[in-house]
Amino acid sequence: MKMGVKEDIRGQIIGALAGADFPINSPEELMAALPNGPDTTCKSGDVELKASDAGQVLTADDFPFKSAEEVADTIVNKAGL
Repeated sequence: MKMGVKEDIRGQIIGALAGADFPINSPEELMAALPNGPDTTCKSGDVELKASDAGQVLTADDFPFKSAEEVADTIVNKAGL
């Protein structure tokens, strides 16, 4: 069964943050935790989501993040995937 775009992107975000130290307290820390920083890109089918784009949908109220799953869930929900 084919994964949906949302699940696919979510999985890629979690994978990208596999080596990150949590909690992540700011957008700057989040970008620093990603392998290619703001240029880190997740792709699924026709959908492409750059970390810099994802950073624009996050607000100070979203932080701190306690896990990669929490980051991924917040980004895919706010990005409207």
